[in-house]
Amino acid sequence: MDTRQMRYFVALAETLHFGHAAARMNMTQPPFSRQIANLERDLGVRLVERSSRQVSLTPAGERFLSDARAVLARFEDACRDARLVAEGKAGALHLGFMMHAAQSVVPALVRRYSAARPDVRLSLTEITPMEIESALLTGVLDAAITFSGRDLPQIAVEPVFTDRLCLAVAAGHPLAARDLIVPGDLAGQPLIAAPAHIAPALRNAIQDYCVSGGIEPVYRFEPQLQHTILRLVAADLGVALVPESLRPGMTDLVFRPLQAAPGLPVVLKTLRTGQNPAVQPLLDVLRAGIL
Repeated sequence: MDTRQMRYFVALAETLHFGHAAARMNMTQPPFSRQIANLERDLGVRLVERSSRQVSLTPAGERFLSDARAVLARFEDACRDARLVAEGKAGALHLGFMMHAAQSVVPALVRRYSAARPDVRLSLTEITPMEIESALLTGVLDAAITFSGRDLPQIAVEPVFTDRLCLAVAAGHPLAARDLIVPGDLAGQPLIAAPAHIAPALRNAIQDYCVSGGIEPVYRFEPQLQHTILRLVAADLGVALVPESLRPGMTDLVFRPLQAAPGLPVVLKTLRTGQNPAVQPLLDVLRAGIL
């Protein structure tokens, strides 16, 4: 038994006429009648009562009609859903991002992607930059927004925007009164920053900026998450060089621009091969401009 036989039977049940049902299915009557007979043989039950004047459904035929319609409807749904997933119009997309992106590009990207692909289930995961590549390579994530970092042959990179470092200090800190911070201002200041193995691109930018002014940075605390870093700064336990994208909403901190502030390229990373079809619409939204 297959879906064709179900369709033949539904056509017969709806017309109650072998000739009309056969014509609906673009067949002649003899092979159509054989298909109905084969279906009854496979099921081991009589589905229709035949006479020279009319065709009627047996009780088994009535029930089979109801179930066949339901099966065919689900089959059509399955075919439609498979096509939609292949076209990136349905399915699921797992997007990872670092905290800085959550403060800048992620809300706009999610809003526009969801409007363009409302039937794609979008899963969001905040993750540290160092975890992102392995999450992409193992299939945990389909795409991720992070700092540019190293190049891997398996991963494609799409530019998003360039963030820049700035200084974050507590409101009462002496550097809060400066209009512009130069590297020498950081001499003797206890720094709070994520360790290099968690956010290598960010840590390298901080290190290089200090060294450019002849300053050897002294790291007092090294928490993994930027939110923790900002809370420690707000408690006046040190200062931090952070991406400017973290500034919005941080009313209990003072942010000051840096002279020759280092740029931090932010990118969208995806796998080059075996890509989830729902990724391409994400790239399309990004390339259309969201900032």
